[in-house]
Amino acid sequence: MNPELILAAVESTLHRSSPLITNDAVVFGMLMAILGFVFWSSSSDWSGFQRFYKIVPMLLMCYFLPSLLTLLGIVDPEVSQLYYVASRYLLPACLVLLTLSIDLREILRLGPKALIMFLTGTFGVVVGGPLAVLLVGSVRPDLVGGQDAEAVWRGLATVAGSWIGGGANQAAMEGIFQPSAELYSVMVSVDVIVAEVWMFFLLLGVGQSDRIDKWMKADASSIERLKEKLHQRQQAEQRIPTTTDYMRIGGVAFGTVAVCHFIADRLAPMIGESYPYLTNLSLDSSFFWLIILATTMGVVFSFTRVRNLEAVGASKVGTLFIFILVATIGLKMDVSALLRRPEMFVVGGVWMLIHVVLLVFVGWLIRAPYFFLAVGSKANIGGAASAPVVAGAFHPSLAPVGVLLAVVGYALGTYCAYGGAIMMRAVSQAG
Repeated sequence: MNPELILAAVESTLHRSSPLITNDAVVFGMLMAILGFVFWSSSSDWSGFQRFYKIVPMLLMCYFLPSLLTLLGIVDPEVSQLYYVASRYLLPACLVLLTLSIDLREILRLGPKALIMFLTGTFGVVVGGPLAVLLVGSVRPDLVGGQDAEAVWRGLATVAGSWIGGGANQAAMEGIFQPSAELYSVMVSVDVIVAEVWMFFLLLGVGQSDRIDKWMKADASSIERLKEKLHQRQQAEQRIPTTTDYMRIGGVAFGTVAVCHFIADRLAPMIGESYPYLTNLSLDSSFFWLIILATTMGVVFSFTRVRNLEAVGASKVGTLFIFILVATIGLKMDVSALLRRPEMFVVGGVWMLIHVVLLVFVGWLIRAPYFFLAVGSKANIGGAASAPVVAGAFHPSLAPVGVLLAVVGYALGTYCAYGGAIMMRAVSQAG
């Protein structure tokens, strides 16, 4: 079929005057049905599903299937409030639930390699963007050009924010550099699709981590000790939860979220008014403080009896919240960008390749276990939504390690992404 006809049909669908469904209760039900199907099928014994999920990561399907609702004009993510609810209520709640059982002393015993690999990933994003613009621009200058709000570097700045910190940092870059709505929509797709392709390879590597560690001559014994200790503790403390237990989990999670919102809504404006020079670091963002406060409170709880909630499934409830957030992000993903702006995926792919090569080189140099490479990368590229998923793929008890590194990304994201954006602008204009 003619690609131009396909593109015309897609655009006709996207420019429908109003979405088919505007009731968020219906949209939420559809998203939960999608997530239920993905989880059921990915754990099914049917050989067809098993072969499919060996090729396609389950997490990618949790993004992709909701995106079809937007592509087909069934849902308009700009009308729906589900992403706002998921990012402001469920994300901080899941951060509390995932960190309240963390054993900080044991994680610190993992040594400095985890932080080194995370910072290597950050550096790879910061320098990878300008290098990708330079490399692609040397062959096709028109692919990285554009003027004013359509300047490609402005859109890439939002990807840098997402790939170092997450949604808050991405929003900060969008506010600072103000790419056009069309360009920003494409960049969300570049962000999600390129990141999920890399996650596909990361998850494949989980099953081969022993061989990879052997190739890197890495000692993963500290990770195995931590995994075994946390697993034994979980097995010893785990019990069948009651309704009271679930109410306690909900009370702690959302009560903490309420306190964090209360503080963030007052702290952010105060910083913006009193210290305006900190706005470029997103320190005047209430969402930034919401995430930091929620994670901090979860870590504080880990030193109290609240940590016992893990025995009745606190992290499982937190994981449920994460995947609801993932589905709402999927609604905002514009898969038609693959047809309309395929060149942007070339830039994103080169950028990601630089990030990966740097991680592998440094990991080999310092003999870092594959766990540190994978989680350090996704703490940048995926943030709080993906890092605990990748860490949990090694073992569910390791998910909090991903959360902690993701929080470091939130703290550094806007500053580093801003620097990377300035370099991308310089490279673009020099070309």
